[in-house]
Amino acid sequence: MTETTLTARDVPARPTHARHVVLALVVGAYMITYMDRVNLASAVPVIQRDLGFSMITIGWIFAAFRWGYAFFQIPGGWMGDRIGGRRALSVVVVWWSIFTSLTAFTWNAFSMGVCRFLFGMGEAGAFPIATRSLSGWMLPTERGFAQGLTHAASRVGAALTPPLVVLLMVRFGWRMPFFLFGLIGLCWSIAWYWYYRDTPAEHRHTNAAERSLIENSTGIRPAQTRTVPWGLILRSPSLWTLSLMYFCYGYSIDIYLDWFPKYLNDHRGFNLTQMGFYASLPLLAGAAGDLLGGSVSDRCARRFGNLKLARRLVALAGFVLAAVFIIPATFTSHSTASVLYSCVAVFGLEVTVGVSWAIPLDIGGEYAGTIASVMNTFGNLGSAVSPVLLAYLVGLYGWNVPFLVCSILCVAGAVLSLAIDADKKLV
Repeated sequence: MTETTLTARDVPARPTHARHVVLALVVGAYMITYMDRVNLASAVPVIQRDLGFSMITIGWIFAAFRWGYAFFQIPGGWMGDRIGGRRALSVVVVWWSIFTSLTAFTWNAFSMGVCRFLFGMGEAGAFPIATRSLSGWMLPTERGFAQGLTHAASRVGAALTPPLVVLLMVRFGWRMPFFLFGLIGLCWSIAWYWYYRDTPAEHRHTNAAERSLIENSTGIRPAQTRTVPWGLILRSPSLWTLSLMYFCYGYSIDIYLDWFPKYLNDHRGFNLTQMGFYASLPLLAGAAGDLLGGSVSDRCARRFGNLKLARRLVALAGFVLAAVFIIPATFTSHSTASVLYSCVAVFGLEVTVGVSWAIPLDIGGEYAGTIASVMNTFGNLGSAVSPVLLAYLVGLYGWNVPFLVCSILCVAGAVLSLAIDADKKLV
């Protein structure tokens, strides 16, 4: 009888964790996107005094970013699917970081509007390309959590921005935050291009066990066609339902991203320092909603084996929660209570985000970037309409009516969420 001695070669290697480093880099990118877009909202009270902009003018400047962001969603997603996430994401981050910094040198409404439009062009590709970049790396049971984590990071970035911008403005003026935030993006793009590869097979830090785990779980292999099947994509009922649902979300969240600091300063009577603190609280609550929504959806899918139901129920719960709590946030006479109710409302809105961005991965596979770009186009059409319409509504009816419109759209989002089928793959 012979004894068999196990050597290191006989023990199956544990999978490496390169996909988690990739996820961490994407988390960093999402933080930067929202730091760069929320800095203007935080600086609005000072910019208005310095450059003499009216509320309507500020609304159009906000909208300039959103229109650039909406118009270039599909081209950005297509570019990511066409040339891969490594090159595409590096290009768009460099582009928008340059225009973030150049915002510091604008001198009137037109120059700032043009700069923000071009900034929006660059940021348009960020989420679709990042989604495409994760599609070949994240396991199906990790996707909801990954999307929740990345969007939570964006809200944390947004929450950190108001107090940071106020601190920088007090010391150096309103132009300095734009210049510094642009430099952060340029540094990130260098790190991304150095580390990321479009497939696990190309990456020197993945072992055979991790490559096999990813490929067997996702079904995506190194040699895949780059032709985007637009006909299949545009005929998908789930895509259009998802896009309309995301329109409702985009309109609603934009109020808290672009106008909430101004609302606190103008309508609720907070001074600049208080504004910086209280404006960050709903966004921190939103970050918790992002984490919870994506992870709960994944857990439900694993436990009950019903991905369609898991995605629907979480989105439904989030929209209903937001619709309900916007009402007391709007009508309470207590300013601090209004912020707390708003925290719950934004938490509910953000619960839907991990689900919304997981669905392109669920139904689209390697074409997730293109699908996400169509969805995000509609979301940002809502965000593009929101700032200008709010400015006019406030001028005509005061601050309550815009928030009531937001609550109604959350009800519409809840109804639409019931019609999404995450099990029905496009290809």
